[in-house]
Amino acid sequence: MARYWAQAILLGVTVAVTTAAPAGAQTYKLADHHAYSREIAEAAARHAVPERLVWAVIRAESGFDPRAVSRQGARGLMQLMPETAAMLGVRDAFNPRENIDAGVRHLRALIERFRNDLRLAIAAYNAGERAVAVYGGVPPYPETREYVTQVLRFYGAPIELVELPSGVYRITQRDGTVVYTNIPHAYRPHRTGG
Repeated sequence: MARYWAQAILLGVTVAVTTAAPAGAQTYKLADHHAYSREIAEAAARHAVPERLVWAVIRAESGFDPRAVSRQGARGLMQLMPETAAMLGVRDAFNPRENIDAGVRHLRALIERFRNDLRLAIAAYNAGERAVAVYGGVPPYPETREYVTQVLRFYGAPIELVELPSGVYRITQRDGTVVYTNIPHAYRPHRTGG
């Protein structure tokens, strides 16, 4: 009888998980992320992108599946579109080392393009630079908004970071904790006051 209930609960959880994804969302099984530790660390260091951010993007993009292909044709761990991969000199988008290096280079370029505003850089990674520029911020696409929230959550970025006039930062964490510090973070602050 206990086995029956365990199977029934597992079936219910499976149904809930498979039906909870928003329309148009890609679903990938979370693969062994430790298999790519070296490639991630090397690319992050080489292109000056926080390693945790690379992990967050890969987790959101492909669930660490190097063979993932989206309905739009994006491929590999960092889900590079064929045009983007070609522009970045990628010969095999399914090769984890090539894919990660190119994806991190692309992410670095977006971070620079959007002046270290991670929300905009992440939105551009998902929706394209043009969409972010046209809307002057995160595009109103539900998929992109969910993607930005998901990546920032995986990354562990604060909900809000405000630079006060005195050079002190006020950080509001996801759990509501407020922290004051004089150490700037990679998350672009909103300036207040004169």
